[in-house]
Amino acid sequence: MNKIFKYFAAILLAGILVMPFNRVTAGNKDRTGQAGASELLINPWARSSGWGGVNVAGIKGLEGLFTNVAGTAHTKGTELIFSHTQWLKGSEIDINTFGLTQKVGQSGVIGLGIMAMRFGDIPITTEDLPDGGIGNFSPNYMNINISYSKAFSNSIYGGINIKIISEVISDVSAQGIALDAGIQYITGPRDNVKFGITLRNVGPTMRFNGDGLSIRSLLPGQESYFTLEQRSADFELPTQLAIGAAYDFKMGEMHRLTLAGNFISNSFTKDQFIFGAEYELKSYLMLRGGYAYEEGITSNTERTTAMTGPSAGFTVALPLDKEKGSSIAIDYSYRATDPFSGTHSIGARINL
Repeated sequence: MNKIFKYFAAILLAGILVMPFNRVTAGNKDRTGQAGASELLINPWARSSGWGGVNVAGIKGLEGLFTNVAGTAHTKGTELIFSHTQWLKGSEIDINTFGLTQKVGQSGVIGLGIMAMRFGDIPITTEDLPDGGIGNFSPNYMNINISYSKAFSNSIYGGINIKIISEVISDVSAQGIALDAGIQYITGPRDNVKFGITLRNVGPTMRFNGDGLSIRSLLPGQESYFTLEQRSADFELPTQLAIGAAYDFKMGEMHRLTLAGNFISNSFTKDQFIFGAEYELKSYLMLRGGYAYEEGITSNTERTTAMTGPSAGFTVALPLDKEKGSSIAIDYSYRATDPFSGTHSIGARINL
């Protein structure tokens, strides 16, 4: 009975992914720019972004909160990560991210992730004072992730992630909620063949509200002011469907080479193909690189993103207790951009 329940749960989660498929694939490049909350498409974690977030099939641990929430089910005890990202260096946009995953029971894992995006101080301008001089304001974006994942068997892992979205721009703000769901399947003689699928950012539309959308005006011939409130339009979330596969080449106990590939179907931007590789030396050192391809990305006139495709990164880890698998590690990643001077992420993680 327990075995039947495990497979039923996995099939049910797969159904959740498949049902919205038509909505996800309905998007095309002509809808670019029509969605909001585009920060949901930014990978804030230093390890997985080092090879373009390609490892949908094999991601393990906390960083699965972005790549594939099913991967958080691999957490063996407690994992904590703090990551700092200089987004499009030179734009003065910083992203600070904190996350925690904790194993509960025999096969369940709960997760929490907080991503805060800062844009620096921007001068306040008005029609009467277009040059500013009356102070600054600081837009703030924040995403809170709450997840639960489970190992249904030695081969099947699944999870769901609820996102609380907050965007505050001076005296205007918007709040929303979104859902991620994902599955991983691991097989092969040494668990070295992996498949994964995840649906991200599914949720209701959002809308901006606040005093910044109202105008005080004086009617001709009257002495009193009246307030005119403008209504903002609803905007949709940038839904994605990602399908990936990975293969581990294990060379003894010292070396591992993983090749991975993804296809990402975007509702409001161009579809992407991502390829990447990661080399590991006995869990002490990891080197990785990736390339994200989309239509027109190699042309300066046709490219519709600041990202040019290549990414690279590394991890240096220090084991604390080999029996428990605890360790501390430093992760770094670089994503090439044009313009700006690339996107840099650095993170510190603790596995207990």
